[in-house]
Amino acid sequence: MPVAIRRRALVVGIDGVRLDTLRRLDTPHLDALAASGFLAPVVVEPGTPTMSGPCWATIVTGVTVDKHAVWSNDFSGHRLAVFPDFTTRLWDAGRRTYVAAGWEPLVTVASGGPLFRGPGRVSHVAPASDDCEGWEEADELVTAEAARVLTEHDPEASFVYLGAVDETAHILGCGPEYEHAIVRADERLGRLLAAVRGRATFAEEAWTFLVVTDHGHRDEGGHGGRSEFERTAWIACAGPDVPAGARVGELRQQDVAAQVFASLDCPPDSHWTLDGRPFAVEPRAVLLDMDGTLVDTEALWWRTAREVADELGHPLTDADTAEVVGRCVEDTAVHLWRSSGTERPLGAVVAELDARFLAAVQTEADALPGALELLGTLRDMGIPTALVTASPRPVVESVLKLLGAESFQVTVTADDTDRTKPHPEPYLAAARALGVDPAGCLAVEDSPVGIEAAEAAGCRVVAVPSLVPVEAVPGRRVLTGLQELVELLQAGRERRG
Repeated sequence: MPVAIRRRALVVGIDGVRLDTLRRLDTPHLDALAASGFLAPVVVEPGTPTMSGPCWATIVTGVTVDKHAVWSNDFSGHRLAVFPDFTTRLWDAGRRTYVAAGWEPLVTVASGGPLFRGPGRVSHVAPASDDCEGWEEADELVTAEAARVLTEHDPEASFVYLGAVDETAHILGCGPEYEHAIVRADERLGRLLAAVRGRATFAEEAWTFLVVTDHGHRDEGGHGGRSEFERTAWIACAGPDVPAGARVGELRQQDVAAQVFASLDCPPDSHWTLDGRPFAVEPRAVLLDMDGTLVDTEALWWRTAREVADELGHPLTDADTAEVVGRCVEDTAVHLWRSSGTERPLGAVVAELDARFLAAVQTEADALPGALELLGTLRDMGIPTALVTASPRPVVESVLKLLGAESFQVTVTADDTDRTKPHPEPYLAAARALGVDPAGCLAVEDSPVGIEAAEAAGCRVVAVPSLVPVEAVPGRRVLTGLQELVELLQAGRERRG
């Protein structure tokens, strides 16, 4: 029996990492995370001082400095009781949360703190000395303790802060030691990710990983001004809702908290008056199943198979569903031929199924609710699309008259690959024809057979079940229909402005 999906989020904050420096360094763990999702710049807003206190407050509360009122690294006078951080809001809502940090105002009353007012669990390791070595040691201990908690316990939303990079820049400037500190922070990120992936329940969980920085630095070290280097920060994200290489709209620091809420399926209360919004993420391509997904042909196929099966002396039951729904003509014919024990040649069964189904499609097929609007939305957004189906080419040509052949850059039918669904080859062929990595593709399917093919190809999947129920599992969204997908895409487009 499928296990209920468990959505989790981990935010790793690495203080003071210049984007231009990061891009020329070897940071394999952050690079891999970005490759499976995205890494994009974010500019500190004009009214926000380029200091750690204001920037981190904006990142974790989801509101701007005018609301949270953290104007410097002295948090005195803040309004964090009115606009608390995401770990506190989630804890108050009954969700398990965790924070690990070395910088005192984040988790203690030092300098007017704490920024994190009430998470469920806190790990604090203050640096023994306020120098590079002290901060490196603190980050090392914070990482070790956070890795332990992430492995042994079950926080649903976590924030881990690493401060050595920023302190190194302040003390030594943005030279070789600063670059080494960034590489060491990446190593610690790798240990945190490994701790999550080593969880006994990881296969039953859907994790969203976010890595963010708060501000940059001047060459000589230091920040607080309005130069490009100081104002440029960045956000990296990967997770079940973020295809690899995803196109992403304009990002703002206040969007991080909003994305955490979205990643946990926890809609924010309107009374929170968040300024942030979830990331507007677009897949690089959308690969669409046809039968039962875009057109109402799955019922026609079941009826056709049932009629032929009756004539062969094998009435169909629920036990036959897996061998019929989502299957190609040849697979279904083999199943009926074997189950019935008929003396008719297998080729004759194939031909009968083929002819009857084509005739039904030509006279009775209709687009499912939301199908034409979905295709129009994808076309308006400039997202490449492919039709990926287990039906033969003649059936597809008939359906294209209904859907519009111009809606698809590529069509892959049962006649175009050596193996069809549930084998991943059709989806791999479609992605290859579009020139897109399958991990960057969103597949839209209705049947377990098609979902198996798309997931085996490495695609993200949105399921819109038709004849057969589909369970939500980590990395797979189950929607009520195509209209819901249209609304999600249109909402993303509106967020991008």
